[in-house]
Amino acid sequence: MSVEFGALSSLKITVLIEDSAGFDSKLLAQHGISFLVEAVGDESHKLILFDTGQNSFSILYNMEILKINPSDIDIIFLSHCHYDHTGGLCGMLEAIGKRRVPVIAHPAIFRHQFTVEPTFKFIGMGPDNNRAAIEHAGGELFLVDKPLRLMEGVLTTGEIKERVDLEKKPTLELLTMTEGKASADYFRDDTSMIFRLPEGLVVLAGCSHAGIVSIVKQAVKLCGVSEVLAIIGGLHLLTAVEERIEKTIQSLLELNVRMIYAGHCTGQKAYPILMNRCGKRFEKLYTGKTMTF
Repeated sequence: MSVEFGALSSLKITVLIEDSAGFDSKLLAQHGISFLVEAVGDESHKLILFDTGQNSFSILYNMEILKINPSDIDIIFLSHCHYDHTGGLCGMLEAIGKRRVPVIAHPAIFRHQFTVEPTFKFIGMGPDNNRAAIEHAGGELFLVDKPLRLMEGVLTTGEIKERVDLEKKPTLELLTMTEGKASADYFRDDTSMIFRLPEGLVVLAGCSHAGIVSIVKQAVKLCGVSEVLAIIGGLHLLTAVEERIEKTIQSLLELNVRMIYAGHCTGQKAYPILMNRCGKRFEKLYTGKTMTF
């Protein structure tokens, strides 16, 4: 069933942090991702911070160069629990300097997530960003697994429960704790954002652990709009075999996605395939890149 939630008049997405900074840049790069979303509607104008990288220092350094005031941020959205997407949360809340800043995430975001290969390593949100620390820094948690309307033309995907066969097995195999036992983690908390413009949809993802094809299909289903102007974010294909990369790109082309802006965890194997298959419909993300719709 589609959701009626209006449309934006304009959308601007700026990469605040990414694994690369581009040629001759004064900006910092860092493994991780953070976007600043400026969404403008007829009745609302919001600045949304999408993910917070590994730490706030790098983001705030780049924001100063880009002449962006952190106190203008209205909402923080966390795509999933990983440290390279949530590590800067409390630091950013302190820099924003306001009380009760909405922090929107999936209810499972605080779960234990880890790997034991080659050795034990904790992957999820660290103790510096626990519930108490977030609230002390000025954040107010909104933990939801269903789609959530943030303003006219802006919607979260909610949990991606319907996954295409290609993406039922995540490209990254991690563990979580279930009833005292380590078990496979299927990234229930991996959520994305959807922006509706008069011409179609823009989908913004963190790492696409739930599968970028499944994410796009959910966005189309929720909005009842088949035109996808762009997908932006990490596609997490860096550990995928070439066959899965090819099938993923083919599925996106069959969904008539006009532009693919990919970076971070997309992977070095995937970039040349994206360039060959998509041509001008693909652009690499880097710190400081701005996309306007």
